[in-house]
Amino acid sequence: MSNTTGQLIPDAQAFLAELAKNNSRDWFKTQKSRYDLQVRDPAQTLLSEVADYLRPHHPGIQGKLFRPQRDLRFSKNKTPYHTHVHMLWQLPGLPGAGLFFGIEANRLRVGGGVMTLKGAALTRWRSAVAGQPFTRDYPTAGLDHVAGHDASPDSGFADELAALTDILTLKRFMANAAELTRVPAPFGKTHPHADLLRRKSLTLWCDLDPKAQIVPMGTICSAALMLEPLFILLRPILTDIDTA
Repeated sequence: MSNTTGQLIPDAQAFLAELAKNNSRDWFKTQKSRYDLQVRDPAQTLLSEVADYLRPHHPGIQGKLFRPQRDLRFSKNKTPYHTHVHMLWQLPGLPGAGLFFGIEANRLRVGGGVMTLKGAALTRWRSAVAGQPFTRDYPTAGLDHVAGHDASPDSGFADELAALTDILTLKRFMANAAELTRVPAPFGKTHPHADLLRRKSLTLWCDLDPKAQIVPMGTICSAALMLEPLFILLRPILTDIDTA
């Protein structure tokens, strides 16, 4: 870990606290060189360091620093700048999935998952949750016969995912809320995994102690390792490759 990334969190939090009180283009213009030196450049270094560490497991992984400027076109809030720093590591083999790290003046968050399920991926998600077996490689697929019994029509995806999220909850990762208020047709509202069926995304977030002496590189890479089973489960959902 470089010295610049080690100082990123306290420097960014101090900058963001001042920005929240002076959220104007004139103020930001006078502080632009400070933003570049204390926030943007260390964040870019952190993005590269984490990507380098994770690349053997996720070839082609790339990091992204979100721009500080807000899109004001459809917002009633006309303050020009975000009062947070958001970083994303996109996983090339899992379209739409990634790792996230966020810094606010009084909050730190790390997490990961898939931000949006749509189209064919959403169809595969709902079919898997409802119990339709995958026609591709899957951690629990291929168990045609166990102890002389016929295979269950349930792929096991939903049970395995629910168990994994329970385990991650014990590690202080909390799932985002389901987007839909009702279970989509043709699935019944009494389905045992109705919460999963009401989802159009799945991300898990861990709030970190903003006053703790946190090493960003170690924190993010540790979270990546804990979330890796989630990415393994999501792979057949997010990819179109038929491995049958």
